[in-house]
Amino acid sequence: MTTQPVPQHAPDRAVPGHGERAARIDADEHGTPEGRMRDTPSGVVDTPRLTVAAVARRLGIAPATLRTWDRRYGLGPSAHTPGAHRRYGAADIARLELMQQALLQGATPAEAARHALAATLPEVGAGRPVGVPGTGAAEPGAGVGGPLLLAGHPTDDELDLGARVRVGGRVLRLPGASRRARGVGRAALSMDAPAVRRLVDEGIEADGLIRTWNDVVRPVLCAVAERWESSGAGVEIEHLVSEAVTAVYGARSLAAARPVPDARPILLAGSPGEWHHLPLAVLGAVLAERRVAYRPLGPNLPLDALVAAVRRTAPAAVVLWAQGAATADPGLFAALPRTRPRFRSFAAGPGWTDAALPARTGRLGSLTSAADELTDLALITHKN
Repeated sequence: MTTQPVPQHAPDRAVPGHGERAARIDADEHGTPEGRMRDTPSGVVDTPRLTVAAVARRLGIAPATLRTWDRRYGLGPSAHTPGAHRRYGAADIARLELMQQALLQGATPAEAARHALAATLPEVGAGRPVGVPGTGAAEPGAGVGGPLLLAGHPTDDELDLGARVRVGGRVLRLPGASRRARGVGRAALSMDAPAVRRLVDEGIEADGLIRTWNDVVRPVLCAVAERWESSGAGVEIEHLVSEAVTAVYGARSLAAARPVPDARPILLAGSPGEWHHLPLAVLGAVLAERRVAYRPLGPNLPLDALVAAVRRTAPAAVVLWAQGAATADPGLFAALPRTRPRFRSFAAGPGWTDAALPARTGRLGSLTSAADELTDLALITHKN
């Protein structure tokens, strides 16, 4: 269960002059209006059209990405006057939003583009298009409730995204990652915490707590760590993903059935000075699902507080997490008090890899093995 974590869109500007027919929306790079209200033949005022720069800000992506989508997939302005700046109308933007949501669900760019182009859009002013997540529309595969199921054979773009996720020129390397992991990667790079939470929660519903951690969350965190090691950037991404995942797994813990009555708990704590505790939150959710009593003591727990907790709870086991060698002090286990009945001690996290642990102190490796060993221990100690 080791990880390697490291250490919304810009709001549209207010539209001035609401009573004016030619309302200024924003200024492009040349200082010219980005769109103007126009009278249609029926006398209805049409929606203003926005430049590439304005739409990119609205969606939170790079202008170059929009131009790529236009060039490769035909998702550009539907009406373009030669010699004039390219401007996107309401229907154009709606299709781009559909594509962006499909990408966050793990679709490849080619699949997402086909999905967006095939969607039936209402007339301008009739509301959000059918199939846009959040509308409650019943279009198959397009809602928030489940992953997109988009047909299509692998393309160069799909194979490329098996290795890299790009948002606005930034990159996360995710070799062999699942669609949902790629979606979480895109959401993370866009700093879209609600999308991260939604995708992780959908993964848990479909595949369970352990598989979602191994196949969705860990690859993204490792990719963020790799990005930080190579560029020194990305701490904010790791924090956002960690907080989002902690919230989802914490909610699962709260919703789980009550633990087995009168069972001795498992204490989960971060070593003194250790602030990484996401894997413990994930482990706690798995134990809760199995009705194993546990006590989450959080990160950076002082030794005297850990000793007090052991004396007060008579636990079945104590698990100490250390992300780095600096917080992996084997003397912590030797300082724990003796209790009757006795408890088992376990070291978890990559920080303990080269540490010489005291006798009777176990090592927890993967999330699966940790959950299985602690569950078995809880059952044995409860019977005794």
